[in-house]
Amino acid sequence: MINTKILIGSPINQEPDILKEFLLSLANLQTDTMEIHYFFIDDNQNEESSRLLRHFARWKKDVAILSAKEDSIYIRTDFTHFWNDALIWKVARFKDMLIEQAKFEEFDYLFLVDSDLLLHPDTLHTLISTKKEIVSEVFWTAWQEGTIPYPQVWLTDEYTHWRQADEAVITDEEKAVQTEAFIQQLQTPGVYEVGGLGACTLISRKALLAGVHFSKIKNLSFWGEDRHFCVRAVALGLDLHVDTHLPAYHIYRSSDLTGIPAFKEKCQYAYSELPFYPEKAESHQIRLSMIVKNEEGRYLQTMLKKVKSFIDEAVIIDDASTDQTISIFLQELKGVPIKLVKNASSQFANEVELRKQQWLEATNGFLGWVLNLDADEWFEESFIDYIDDFVKQDTIDLYCFRLYDMWDEDHYREDEYWQAHFLYRPFLARVESTFQPVWKETPQHCGRFPENIFQLTHSLSTIRVKHLGWAKEKDRLEKYERYKLLDPNSLYGNEKQYESILDKNPRLKQW
Repeated sequence: MINTKILIGSPINQEPDILKEFLLSLANLQTDTMEIHYFFIDDNQNEESSRLLRHFARWKKDVAILSAKEDSIYIRTDFTHFWNDALIWKVARFKDMLIEQAKFEEFDYLFLVDSDLLLHPDTLHTLISTKKEIVSEVFWTAWQEGTIPYPQVWLTDEYTHWRQADEAVITDEEKAVQTEAFIQQLQTPGVYEVGGLGACTLISRKALLAGVHFSKIKNLSFWGEDRHFCVRAVALGLDLHVDTHLPAYHIYRSSDLTGIPAFKEKCQYAYSELPFYPEKAESHQIRLSMIVKNEEGRYLQTMLKKVKSFIDEAVIIDDASTDQTISIFLQELKGVPIKLVKNASSQFANEVELRKQQWLEATNGFLGWVLNLDADEWFEESFIDYIDDFVKQDTIDLYCFRLYDMWDEDHYREDEYWQAHFLYRPFLARVESTFQPVWKETPQHCGRFPENIFQLTHSLSTIRVKHLGWAKEKDRLEKYERYKLLDPNSLYGNEKQYESILDKNPRLKQW
């Protein structure tokens, strides 16, 4: 019986030949009695590495991929790795996101593992068996080429392998003796308490809920997010441990690739090739484009379940949500690469700028189809039967549909002021590099697509779109108040329609 739910998480900026070995290592973990999910933060500079993640997601299914490619470049050579503060704290943010997702989905454990490690197939079983709240599997690295390998764990401070006795002066000779003793201990199979760890760490739900995370402790000068995690954990009353029964193999530099066969042979590694899955031509890919804000507890989960089967990726503008909206995306769109753009403050008061941002993020460097939906909209079921026909033809670049304003789950409104479903509106557009968008420059009701989108060759579809944004009285009141606040003089909308939102007995029709 499955009794342990584990999220395997990793921020990834990796070369394809190393990443492939890492993914195969994860695939060969013995996970009986476990429910395994994966969460990869794709920070790759190499598109082939991103492709490997997509293939892994189709292979293993329960895989969330968050695209987080930024300008900071991680430089790796055969001599060493080059880090700076921006990179360190970017990775810290990524790891904290993994922690939040593990808490949101109520995992028993979060297994944080770096993408340049190979794991013994029994690693997870062994780490869980220690019954420790925070425990790492040891691995050894020659941090500078040609030097003696050292472990990724330490006893005190930033990376010290001896203990400083209180009010005592410790000699260099004693430091050397303690260091050698510590190294010898770690070469003996066992479980030992340490002062610092990282890179291959199992964190229990108890530790997650206690408040562990990787962000900078502002009055601590230690360099590296793992140090801040470890100091915070101990301050919270959590001990740190290392297991040394099944050391991982660290591919720290490309020359370490030659040691992979010996590692696999040593641990009877069940080697298999990463399956290859043919991908759609870019011109046939469908990219979901959405703007969201505080959608928890509304329609987002239902909407994502309906679109997941036919979209290839998603670009999300989070307009300063303060709830679990993004966690819901990551939960529901497992296997679908997601690019997330977070606005520090809401831009909805000037909607046209928000829509311009959405268009730019959705179309930048993309030649496929953009599907623009709100979190409370979805197509009727027949849409899935036609979507391939829509995108696999060469003459139509824009599809338009009728949107029905639902006043409850089964009825839409139709009267003098509510006639949205009489019009065909654009929802699905193929991006053309020559298209120059022109917007309706109004802060409200500017349209989800550029005003000149109908320059594209377009077609009308009889498939309907259900809009649930008005379906609950609470939502209607909130929208009414928002429109009166943002458009008090009805410059951009119809005043009588605004007031009709409050009608007690509107004219409704069966969906």
